[in-house]
Amino acid sequence: MTDIEAGLEIEQATFGAGCFWGAEAAFRALPGVVDSRVGFVQLTAAETESIEVVQVDFNTTVLSYDQLIEHFWTLHDPTSIDRQGADVGVKYRSAVFYHSMQQAAVAREAKQQVQASGHFDKPVVTVILPLGDFQLAHDDQQQYLEKHGSSSCSI
Repeated sequence: MTDIEAGLEIEQATFGAGCFWGAEAAFRALPGVVDSRVGFVQLTAAETESIEVVQVDFNTTVLSYDQLIEHFWTLHDPTSIDRQGADVGVKYRSAVFYHSMQQAAVAREAKQQVQASGHFDKPVVTVILPLGDFQLAHDDQQQYLEKHGSSSCSI
């Protein structure tokens, strides 16, 4: 039985919002999120470092991509380049990796809206790029906070 046959309309979304442990836990708490995994995506083919990301499977009949993006802005500081709290480096860059042109349009519009809102004093530096090669993190990194409790994550 497929997800559609089971009455679920599942879509994926991928976000870089600092330490992936905290971001994963925050997204998993949302009604409509049916699964998640943490991993890495290279920003560009020319860069050797990867960004920590959380990939979320969500039921679109319960939770929209717009709502996920809205939640994404609350999880981290999208005005900070390569840093989230005490976590420093390219791997903590704010990023939206879209899976479709519709997701790209929603993400770009949301970024413009959050910038225009005046909520942040500095420019929003979140990159919005097509999802490249997603590499799954080791099993011990998956749902880390659920398994081990608090961490050194900035989120």
